[in-house]
Amino acid sequence: MDIAPLAAAIAIGAGAIGPGIGIGLLAGKAMEAIGRNPEAAPKIQTAMILAIAFAEAIAIYALVVALIIKFV
Repeated sequence: MDIAPLAAAIAIGAGAIGPGIGIGLLAGKAMEAIGRNPEAAPKIQTAMILAIAFAEAIAIYALVVALIIKFV
């Protein structure tokens, strides 16, 4: 019995929880900030997109680890 598929599934599942929560919090707080100060929307949006990209990079690292587990 090969446990690599299960290990890969656990790796990507656990690795996606943090970025998923982080991106949700980031977007929610950015929408609150834009709602309070609409004039600052471009600066807030730029910072939000940059932070989301960094959070998404962590999920991509988890995907790479899962692929390594599965195929190596």
